[in-house]
Amino acid sequence: MVVPVESTGDTGAQPTADAEMHRRLVYGDGSALAEVYAAYGGLVRGVAVRVTRSPAAADDVAQEVFAHLWSRPYTYDARRGSLRTWLSLLAHRRAVDWVRSEARHRKAAAADDSALQAIPDAGPGPDETVVDRERSLLLHTALAELPRPQREVVHLAYFAGRTYRQAAVELGIPEGTAKTRLRTALRTLAETLADPPDPALERGA
Repeated sequence: MVVPVESTGDTGAQPTADAEMHRRLVYGDGSALAEVYAAYGGLVRGVAVRVTRSPAAADDVAQEVFAHLWSRPYTYDARRGSLRTWLSLLAHRRAVDWVRSEARHRKAAAADDSALQAIPDAGPGPDETVVDRERSLLLHTALAELPRPQREVVHLAYFAGRTYRQAAVELGIPEGTAKTRLRTALRTLAETLADPPDPALERGA
């Protein structure tokens, strides 16, 4: 395993060295990637930690940065700057993307929780009225009428205490699919319960 060692800085011969390293990467020289990681792995991870404030996220960012360099080495141009600078900028960009993605996840989770809170409690209470019973029945009916894929996600997320990510794993589906099913289900339930049918009208009164 290569031990990351942060470079002490650019030298006068750095542009030539970077150009040679780039040439080797373009030709698929795996040892060149190992050398780059040994020189700049610590630097890349350090940049990522400062932005994400998460060591685990920094590891993921570093992996993405070097995977990008290996799969698309032509995106680096030694004539426009040092490899050190380019990797630092790429690490910063990927780390910012991670922070934004996490913010979107938190916002979506908060929206889902708000939608759930808008759904009336189906459990009986001491002052339960006929309308309460009708709405409780309506909730159970609405849940039963959801498409099975949506019903499964709702059950795992709100009756089994799973996050949508955990639900995705249990159901063997992508996280995005689980989130979409959950949002669609909650929206359907909220719309159904927001304007329930009048029992008197349904009985023809």
